[in-house]
Amino acid sequence: MTESVLDYMTRLGRAAREASRVIGRASTAQKNRALQAAADALDAARDALTAANEQDLANGRKNGLEPALLDRLALTPARIDSMITGLRQVASLADPVGAIRDMSYRPSGIQVGKMRVPLGVIGIIYESRPNVTIDAASLCLKSGNATILRGGSEAIHSNRAIATCIQRGLAEAGLPPAVVQVVETTDREAVGALISMPEFVDVIVPRGGRGLIERISRDARVPVIKHLDGICHVFVDAHADLDKAWRVAFNAKTYRYGICGAMETLLVDQRVAERFLPEMARRFQEKGVELRGCERTRAIIAATPASEDDWHTEYLDAILSIRVVDGLEQAIEHINHYGSHHTDSIITEHQGQARRFMAEVDSASVMLNTPTCFADGFEYGLGAEIGISTDKLHARGPVGLEGLTCEKYVVIGDGQLRGQESC
Repeated sequence: MTESVLDYMTRLGRAAREASRVIGRASTAQKNRALQAAADALDAARDALTAANEQDLANGRKNGLEPALLDRLALTPARIDSMITGLRQVASLADPVGAIRDMSYRPSGIQVGKMRVPLGVIGIIYESRPNVTIDAASLCLKSGNATILRGGSEAIHSNRAIATCIQRGLAEAGLPPAVVQVVETTDREAVGALISMPEFVDVIVPRGGRGLIERISRDARVPVIKHLDGICHVFVDAHADLDKAWRVAFNAKTYRYGICGAMETLLVDQRVAERFLPEMARRFQEKGVELRGCERTRAIIAATPASEDDWHTEYLDAILSIRVVDGLEQAIEHINHYGSHHTDSIITEHQGQARRFMAEVDSASVMLNTPTCFADGFEYGLGAEIGISTDKLHARGPVGLEGLTCEKYVVIGDGQLRGQESC
């Protein structure tokens, strides 16, 4: 009799829980050895990785996958290099597990502090990007967690090829293969099972479109670390260096259209709009970016009228909304109302304006004179990221090693009894 999806996922969950106890007590050296060996295996398997990825890309084109998703799916030589670099960088990072902080004596004579420990088993559900398999596996492994990875069906061949390299790394370090498990079935029932196993899974991290994340958030019986949209803004202040603003805004939008940190709305102070917008529009139009603007924007440059829905939209495409605002206060109001609390940036040379923007914009990352596409775990020095959280509990922003751990209290005494004075 063929194994059911529920039985299969239960088997993975049970194996992950057992493996989490092994990886949770593994030494830093052992974990680093696994990461370095996996990096070597990836480097040696470039041809196999490319061939597997070509299968997925061909299937994606055949099935009408959108250009932005095909871009996320592609494993270019540069992205394979980045995966290898990411593994080695995570290996070089400090191990958070076991670190103890804030030890202090209490009047009773006991010492109280906090120790950083792994979360346990992390389930990761993602679409399109096969490099997420490496990012997630490396961060979970280094932070002492077991992980169950459920990638999208469109990347199944790529994910299997990457998983083979990870397994080689684990074997080299003497760690059980269940520390990192890639779900082999593309049946959607696997997702429902994974998010409904609190006895085996401690945290779920969904990475994908709004539909996937809304479903996970609604149906999960396990805590979720997530963000829904990346509606990111750049605000060009009246005190901006316009040459800097043109370069930063252009990079924020065109570095890669399909990432969650891409700028989707450009806000411009009305005092510099007539000087700033014509040159900005020329650069975007040369790049083929469609511009949608408010009434004041369209009085200065050629643009399609922006609708109310445009301010709420994460395009993930060569489309940009532009609004001319009265000043800093209206920019902050717009961002906090329409934004997704992901990443927002101000371009200004005025320290007071910058400080107010960074204090009042309610986002996981706020930036000064920086393109929003820098919102990335690798760029933040985390080695990689398991996702970007717009939640406010446990983890916020790019989630790296520390975000995959929690703290427990440690108490040290020497025979003290409560209700009696310390000797």
